[in-house]
Amino acid sequence: MSIKDLIAQVSERLTPTERRIAGVVLEDPTLLAFGTVSDLANKAETSRPSIVRFATKLGFEGYTDLQNWIRDELSSRLTSPSHRIRHQHEAAGPIRRAIDEAIHQTFDALEGDQLTVLAAPIADATNVWILSGETSMAGAHALHSGLSMVRPGVHLVVEHSAGRELSGAAPGDVAVVFDFSRYRRNSILAARALAELGVQIVAVTDGPLSPLASLTETWVELRIPPVGPFDSSVPAVLTAELVVARVVQMLGDPARDRIDRLESLWQATDVYLKYSPRPNREG
Repeated sequence: MSIKDLIAQVSERLTPTERRIAGVVLEDPTLLAFGTVSDLANKAETSRPSIVRFATKLGFEGYTDLQNWIRDELSSRLTSPSHRIRHQHEAAGPIRRAIDEAIHQTFDALEGDQLTVLAAPIADATNVWILSGETSMAGAHALHSGLSMVRPGVHLVVEHSAGRELSGAAPGDVAVVFDFSRYRRNSILAARALAELGVQIVAVTDGPLSPLASLTETWVELRIPPVGPFDSSVPAVLTAELVVARVVQMLGDPARDRIDRLESLWQATDVYLKYSPRPNREG
């Protein structure tokens, strides 16, 4: 378990001061690993006792216990090639570089078993409910489009009709929730209500301080770069496409059979233009 996971488990119980400490720790874990209580307190603009209470809330006996744990965790990360690659792309730069960094981070976040962890509940669920904040809606649409073509019972929930649409949600279902800071009130409240009903939450969000991270152990952290005045949709869409591809692998023949039936229906209803561009349009 990482420091991000530890913070995510208690994020809703953190005081404003403790959330500020958590932000400092997540921004620079080496300060916690190699600094003193006073160093961290000064950086977070708080007191030494607040740092100790923060460590206790994370489940440690005190600051030294937390510091020893984070040193072990950092040592493990620094030997990982994926960690080195990720940090080679963290320099500030233009939009192209920022998006490139976000793409690399998305692949890193989904490496190993993480993609399977996200996809497995979706493949097994009776119904899949997809919710999203405004700035992450592109990822929700990509997931809905792909999943609905490979399995039944996939629903994209829109804000104005969320209550009506979610009234049929039940244990055995999964809700995939996309949301990044600033978090959309409707998607967060709906996710909490679904979790209380026994619906498993799969969260695509931006870190352990997200209110979604405290609702589930099945979540992924994406880096969302700004593009002009708005957040980029690229990491969320990429995640959705990778999840759909893994769900198809897990479902096997039923997914392929459903795609074949769709293709037959498209051909029978003449969905696509029967058109091939000529190599030479002159004359």
